[in-house]
Amino acid sequence: MMQRQVYRMPKAGSIDYLKLQTEILAPPKPDEVCVMVKAIGLNFADIFAMQGLYSATPKGSFVPGLEYSGEIIAVGAEVKNWQVGDKVMGVTKFGGYASHLNSHYRYVVPLPEDWSFAEGAGFLVQGLTAYYALLELGNLQPGITVLIHSAAGGVGILANRICKIVGAQTIGTVGQADKVDFLKKQEAYDAIILRDKHFAQNLKNTLGERPLLLIMECIGGKILQQGWNALAPMGRMVIYGNASFASHSAKPHYPGLFWKFLRRPKIDPLRLPTLNKSIMGFNLIYLYEQTDLMHQLLYKLQALALAPQHIGHVYPFKAMHQAIHVFQRGKTVGKVVVQVA
Repeated sequence: MMQRQVYRMPKAGSIDYLKLQTEILAPPKPDEVCVMVKAIGLNFADIFAMQGLYSATPKGSFVPGLEYSGEIIAVGAEVKNWQVGDKVMGVTKFGGYASHLNSHYRYVVPLPEDWSFAEGAGFLVQGLTAYYALLELGNLQPGITVLIHSAAGGVGILANRICKIVGAQTIGTVGQADKVDFLKKQEAYDAIILRDKHFAQNLKNTLGERPLLLIMECIGGKILQQGWNALAPMGRMVIYGNASFASHSAKPHYPGLFWKFLRRPKIDPLRLPTLNKSIMGFNLIYLYEQTDLMHQLLYKLQALALAPQHIGHVYPFKAMHQAIHVFQRGKTVGKVVVQVA
């Protein structure tokens, strides 16, 4: 038995429920490893889970967090491919906001030798999301034009890099003007558009005669509809999030959410054959339940040899609430990481 520190929620509903506490961690089971966590990656799924807006959120008390990096400090009796001292990055179906955790040995992978723990904590969720959306669902091909929303975020940055390796053209969108400068200096998008009241016309102007064949959609609302309208025949929209439903407060604003729900885009599936367009969605939690598939995708992702994630913001473990507050306001670039040790 050992002591660990965790940020635990007694129940979902408000980020204010999240409290740092000391708990006892049992030794790893025969097929588990115990990891001393060094860094934690924040994700919008964490926010939605804490606010009770994520369908996969555990009932009752839970520890948020989907990805981390760290060092193995103990191995179960049946574990043969890991040793104490190995540096790893891992995914977990919640439980990542902790100083130590036990994980099935198949849910950790080696941390690349030249990567920091912060970079490791910012790669798996965003990398798998971008890869699965683009190459498994989106049929990414050389030469096509791809629209990537939240272009300065973790998924957007890695999605653009994957597109560049394949040879696709990319149009990135951002919600704040200062992120345009960041992307021009840091990432090789072919064009960048601000999501303002002129977005639809600017997108049309940027496309020119090129057909838009793939959209990485994570905004929702009017932006989703405008992107759908611009999508060319044979085009695909892949939805992996809905930032328009996010709030800047600890609790969801239910009247506002209900109003947005009523006004959400309503795409008629009976018209899809006539429009000759496709709309798809996925939840990365599904991959956690499909371990073999997750490893197949991860192998293909790692074969692309992407540069490590851009780490834009690092906070100490005791500043978790501050990190979450900054992250949910959408003013960050790259990955937000909480450093544990």
